[in-house]
Amino acid sequence: MTLTSVRLPTTVVGSYPVVKGSGLFARMDPFKHAVEVAVADQISAGIDIISDGQVRGDMIRAFTSHLPGIRGSSVVGKVQPAARPITLADTKYALSRHSKVKGILTGPSTLAHGLSIETSFYRNKDELVLDLAQALAVEAGYLQDAGVALIQVDEPIFSTGAANIAVGREAVNAIVGRLRTPVCLHVCGNLGAVIDDILKTNVAVFDFEFANNPENLEVLSAKDLRGRMVGYGCVDSADPGVESVETIQKRIEAGVDVFSPEMMLVDPDCGLRMQTRDAAFGKLKNMVAAAGLVRAEYTD
Repeated sequence: MTLTSVRLPTTVVGSYPVVKGSGLFARMDPFKHAVEVAVADQISAGIDIISDGQVRGDMIRAFTSHLPGIRGSSVVGKVQPAARPITLADTKYALSRHSKVKGILTGPSTLAHGLSIETSFYRNKDELVLDLAQALAVEAGYLQDAGVALIQVDEPIFSTGAANIAVGREAVNAIVGRLRTPVCLHVCGNLGAVIDDILKTNVAVFDFEFANNPENLEVLSAKDLRGRMVGYGCVDSADPGVESVETIQKRIEAGVDVFSPEMMLVDPDCGLRMQTRDAAFGKLKNMVAAAGLVRAEYTD
């Protein structure tokens, strides 16, 4: 699979600090300016595969507030696909500014564990997860038709022990099965207890954190990825400090020793929404510079 024409392409996990606009247009759409800033900053930093910035709320409500069968944080009936696309407009804006864009979905298991079941239609969250997957697959289809380079499914719940990963994997595979566009599964946290189950998922890219969880590199070093790529988190999204280019370069080089540059996407551990704009931009800019230095080492 080739996502870009360069080795060690850079990308983002998704979210970016929210910079709201002002004036009449901001009252009509308070987040439009935030999308524009997020996209512009990623392009300015030199990111190869950008996102729309995920600025319209938290990762749960951004999706569940649009799905029939869900009211607030409660499931009150059968979950259905949204009546209209949820993330498409912002993704299309990003595509109008950059040729390579990643569409992003919060995964069905993570959504389900952010909801309470208040209907007899679902006996448990495992049943809910599978219907959420069908709803998300419709959204993924919109993103595919728009021309995104990659569709990412975020399942941070997988590393916590709270989710039934077998069901979660079935749900992600149901989304993948309806797409031609490559799918990336993002799971943050320590992977030691769950990696074997996660690697059974039928995705093209696994995206993990290695900066804040360096032990994940040892965990993955013993695993056969069967030709799948790794989204290699080399910037600590939880640290407000901007790591030096040298620090990030050393992290990437450690990953290359395990995965090879042809198999890696370079990105932060997680989204950068909770950082300041200056910190987020600084992290991305230094990451791009570090990836360039490592790339130069492996240029034929």
